[in-house]
Amino acid sequence: MRTFEAAAGRLDAIVAATLGVTRVAAQRAIESGRVLVDGERRAKSFRLNGGETVAVDDAAVDAIEPGGEPVPIRWRDAHLAVVAKPAGVVTHPAGARHEGTLVHRLLAMGVPLAPAGGALRPGIVHRLDAGTSGLLVVACDDATFTALQASFRVHEVERTYLALVRGTPEHDRFVVDAPLGRRGAAIRVDRARGRAAATEATVIDRFPRATLLEIRPRTGRTHQIRVHLAAIGHPILGDGRYGGGGDDARALGLTRPFLHSSRIAFVHPVTGERIEVEEPLPGDLADALRRARG
Repeated sequence: MRTFEAAAGRLDAIVAATLGVTRVAAQRAIESGRVLVDGERRAKSFRLNGGETVAVDDAAVDAIEPGGEPVPIRWRDAHLAVVAKPAGVVTHPAGARHEGTLVHRLLAMGVPLAPAGGALRPGIVHRLDAGTSGLLVVACDDATFTALQASFRVHEVERTYLALVRGTPEHDRFVVDAPLGRRGAAIRVDRARGRAAATEATVIDRFPRATLLEIRPRTGRTHQIRVHLAAIGHPILGDGRYGGGGDDARALGLTRPFLHSSRIAFVHPVTGERIEVEEPLPGDLADALRRARG
């Protein structure tokens, strides 16, 4: 039995957010009588004032069934692993995606993942969008999970991406500093109510209709790189959601955004060793880059 002090809000939403499970899973647990509020059964729509004691039967939490194709591991010890996530693989179960995620695959490979991440996000300290390929670090134990979270929070983890964007930016180096907020399912620049976000970019190569950029995000907002580049008129090619689709992307053979997590560097939170891992472009992006050069 798990217990926690509730925040204010609707019962099913609070259970889902606190335990890291889907709202549907939380609703099933509530409806089956496996969730108690101050010792009493309540409806899924029950409004919590905050401060109540919520108890959840462990058996009510959706278990992840390991499975799926293996993923490359580029660095690993007993505390953490740096993996190369393929494009098209969701980082962890969410929404309608409950199989074949990176979490499922790592568990099937026997990689231990820190429970502190939550029932559906064990070990996941940071994420990559489904369409983004490349390096991602996961924690194998709770102490490492907490320490890595702190490192990400204070921007001590160096992350570098490669992006092929439409057009030719005016400057060889620039920073996009624009707060981001959510509007429906999309992320937008929102200078009135958005959260601070900054992205640094350096031009690597220029082509007739596209530019290869090295990207270093200074913050870690959802879709940050994609939205910031679109906001300055240079969307990532292949990114149909944020203006990078169309004939020029199709001519390069792109079926997903040209965005790749190419390097990650950080100080190991347990050993103090500096870890630095690089990952070359996968075949589809390397082919697109050759076409752009041609």
